[in-house]
Amino acid sequence: METLVRQLYEIPGKVIMLHDGEYLFREGDPAKYFYIVRTGQIFITKYASSGRVLSLRLAARSSIIGELPLYEENPTYIFNAIAQSAAEVYAIEFPTLQDYLEKRPHLAVNILQIISAHMRKQHTKFRDLLLYGKKGALYSTLIRLANSYGKEMDDGILISVPLTNQELANYSATARESLNRMLGELKKADVIEYRGHLIFIKDIDYLKEAIQCENCGREVCNIE
Repeated sequence: METLVRQLYEIPGKVIMLHDGEYLFREGDPAKYFYIVRTGQIFITKYASSGRVLSLRLAARSSIIGELPLYEENPTYIFNAIAQSAAEVYAIEFPTLQDYLEKRPHLAVNILQIISAHMRKQHTKFRDLLLYGKKGALYSTLIRLANSYGKEMDDGILISVPLTNQELANYSATARESLNRMLGELKKADVIEYRGHLIFIKDIDYLKEAIQCENCGREVCNIE
């Protein structure tokens, strides 16, 4: 996937620097740019009218974001993009992107492949949430975080990105209190533990068996 994204850098654009917590765009904003993450991590979220937040992705290096308004008239962003850490993105104006896609078919094929992969990721996330509820959503999120940011050690996998319980709750579409209870159950069952501010997964097979994991590979099963 990174090879496909790298070829998009031949399209003229500009570099934008973000600080921790800064919005790249908000849902409802006019969509002017297509973005490629160069460094750092960026949350992709959706706000409900109730005030609840649903986190969809934690986009990292070589992730594309803001791609959905492509070829729309008067496009707007339908999600929020917020820097989880200091980040750098490459921004390409939509008219420029569309012009290059029409002139260079190999780039259009790249975009189709990348968007298709995103759809597969989202479908499996929603499957876990709908079939296995909030617990399944949490377990799926932990597996995806391990695939994207996990450091394998002798006795388990350390998720190298610090996330608050509220941020984890946002991925699971649940209240923080419910998430705290589920994390407590996993700690009691010796499935996870905390090492500083980081989650250490001691028994990832327990999580996979609980959601009948299909072992679809890190290319699909990731948080990016």
